[in-house]
Amino acid sequence: MTDSEIPVGDRIAVGLAALGRPAYINLGRVEALPPGRGFEAMRAATYDVLDDAYRAGVRWIDVARSYGSSEEFLAGWLADRGHPDVTVSSKWGYRYVGEWKLDAEVHEVKEHTAARFAGQWTESVGLLGKAISLYQVHSLTVDSPLFTDDRLIGALAELAADGVPVGFSTSGPSQADAVRRAFELEVSGTPVFSAVQSTWNLLEPSAGPALAEARAAGKRVLVKETVANGRLVVEPPSPLARIAREHGTGPDAVAVAAVLAQDWRPIAVIGPSSTAQLAENLGAAKVKLAEEELAELAALAEEPVAYWRHRSCLGWH
Repeated sequence: MTDSEIPVGDRIAVGLAALGRPAYINLGRVEALPPGRGFEAMRAATYDVLDDAYRAGVRWIDVARSYGSSEEFLAGWLADRGHPDVTVSSKWGYRYVGEWKLDAEVHEVKEHTAARFAGQWTESVGLLGKAISLYQVHSLTVDSPLFTDDRLIGALAELAADGVPVGFSTSGPSQADAVRRAFELEVSGTPVFSAVQSTWNLLEPSAGPALAEARAAGKRVLVKETVANGRLVVEPPSPLARIAREHGTGPDAVAVAAVLAQDWRPIAVIGPSSTAQLAENLGAAKVKLAEEELAELAALAEEPVAYWRHRSCLGWH
């Protein structure tokens, strides 16, 4: 390892959002997946990515109840491979309803209730058991009913008290507000949440200050959608493409390297659709961006409302 290389196992996690179900919104995904995207083919593709990730040093895998069969695929891989040193995080709050159809009218349904939490926790444990090291509320927003549901808050606090760290992910243009409000939640003087997973990328860095505060307060901070659902790879802005060429790598590696360069030291969750995409993403560990390059890349940021409006228009394919 060179002096500038970041240990992959310390800072990078692999998410299975793009592999656990046949349809998703990521650009550049379809051509990377097995033809037809059948169940067994997707399982095999997931195993291949997990095998390569483990060989590269990745020790954190992120899944969710709504990521189709991601928990089932991961559970099978863990049972087959017997790796005892893998950290597993999952999420509850969305239910996958796509029935493995590419053209489903609805792919997932959101519900932040105590009943949904209890049911999905049971489902997650049934598949992954004690492997779960972090259980997260999926896509918490400032208007979520969770914030006024004492029963649900109490149930989350109880899980944390039983030794399973509890976190939340965020989405939308008001992520920073959701992060700050969620970390204020306490039960009997004890914070409910100990981790956050937010969208942060070169086009949407608005949650950065709140995530820096969380990190300073001792919270675990993960960053998702590091390549903006493929936008930064399929249609990279010219400064990003140029900087990537100068480093002899792809735009995805530079985009992930920009995440790793943040002084609040987040864990970057990458979401490859194939072993080739995984290798390209992991190239970030060898990219050391200069301050002037980081400043140029920071100028790519979009207005948050516009970013999230664009994201909402990305079709499931």
